[in-house]
Amino acid sequence: MAFNDWVIESAPPPVPARRSVAILGSTGSIGTQAIDLITRNPDRFAIAALTAGGGQPRLLAQQAVQTRVPLIGIASGDPAEFAQLIEEAARAAGVTSYRPEVVVGDDASEQVAGSGADVVLNGITGSIGLRPTLVALESGSTLALANKESLIVGGPVVKRAARPGQIVPVDSEHSAIAQSLRAGTEREVRRLIVTASGGPFRGMPTDELKQVTPAQALAHPNFAMGKVITTNSATLVNKGLEVIEAHLLFDIPFERIDVVVHPQQFIHSMVEFVDGAVVAQIGLPTMLVPISLGLGWPDRVPDAETPIDWSKASDWRFEPLDEVAFPAVQLARHVGTAGSTYPAVYNAANEEAVAAFHAGALDFPDIVGTVQRVVDDHAASSGELTAGDVLAAERWARAHAQEILARR
Repeated sequence: MAFNDWVIESAPPPVPARRSVAILGSTGSIGTQAIDLITRNPDRFAIAALTAGGGQPRLLAQQAVQTRVPLIGIASGDPAEFAQLIEEAARAAGVTSYRPEVVVGDDASEQVAGSGADVVLNGITGSIGLRPTLVALESGSTLALANKESLIVGGPVVKRAARPGQIVPVDSEHSAIAQSLRAGTEREVRRLIVTASGGPFRGMPTDELKQVTPAQALAHPNFAMGKVITTNSATLVNKGLEVIEAHLLFDIPFERIDVVVHPQQFIHSMVEFVDGAVVAQIGLPTMLVPISLGLGWPDRVPDAETPIDWSKASDWRFEPLDEVAFPAVQLARHVGTAGSTYPAVYNAANEEAVAAFHAGALDFPDIVGTVQRVVDDHAASSGELTAGDVLAAERWARAHAQEILARR
């Protein structure tokens, strides 16, 4: 038998067309890796626009000059000062006559998201990414979604705005599930298995978690990420959010989505089929493959990542999730099942609690404890959820979390 006897296509697939890409959050971890992938594959992708929050304007200017991007968005900062940074970066690179369009303001990412790029990579951190997500979908762009919070808090609002196949997950776990699902049909899927590193405090006794410092919480064993995401990985709030995201992306009930601790993170997630077979996506613990698939889906990008060296011995292990020490996943299942504005409240309260922890005003276990109290006090309105409902619930959750923290 020949190789073609084992594949679905009866003819070789066409060469993928070159795609324009707008990167939201270009100075963050996802954005910088995406720029690297795109510049290594100029026949596949072209950067149409970049945006950033404004915390690293010099890096954004350097990225703009490096890629000669025609459109730049920056959420905050002085336009004249940023123009000067672009001029300085251009001189340092020996670039002349580079005059990009620059938009500055709170809606800069929304303007760029709606600019008509083939792909919008939303790498913004936090629920602030909701409006750019909706704008990208409404404009017809494929949404490569690394900003999980926008789907989680927006839920049905985001799903109503998306056409089938318009959202491509960039989280490594959900990219792994999307890849593994191609091995069977919808009716053949028994459950999804989301893997978790367990964070830096895996196995730590519950009473010792009160002594955890912010610096320790930021010491993720495998990934370098921003403050909020890294802390969420330590509390396992991030894994709770990913369970909700998996439910929304793949329409699998919560009772058929499991979490297993896999500290080495070579297996990014798995799908169990009805015949007992489990299909897993395996690779180094990096984001390069998920990003490349987000940009190129359903086609793969050659040499996006270095393959695993199978000639080297390694041990992989799996452990059950300790839901007593790390209750965030169980709480996420509760808010995900409740739906409506509960996921938005969970996420917003967590962001406030994380900020308080890093300010020294909250013990580590009390991050999720505070989220639990805010969720318990929330009463969602009935009726079809709107973006306005989500934003109002977030404002309430942040204010209520602050009230709870002030009474400590």
